[in-house]
Amino acid sequence: MRLTRRGRIVVVAVFSVTAFFGVSAVRTASQATTQTSHPSTRAITVRPGETLWQIAVRIAPDTDPRDTVARLRDLNSLGPWGPIAGQRLIIPG
Repeated sequence: MRLTRRGRIVVVAVFSVTAFFGVSAVRTASQATTQTSHPSTRAITVRPGETLWQIAVRIAPDTDPRDTVARLRDLNSLGPWGPIAGQRLIIPG
């Protein structure tokens, strides 16, 4: 198959426009995710002997500690283990 000069220009133009809009959509989506993932967070330092449950009760006394512990685990990528004294934890604001 042979393309004429005009055919090649059309193919390149269509590819360029598609790539431009694809990159723009990805950039916009990543900016929206970055801005909304943790709208207001702050950090605290874990005290010696302190558990996630104690931190949850301290930072959100009016909510169910189980929900707060789950959010702390997600925000800080903690596994089944607890935090270490001196560790800085991101907490929801």
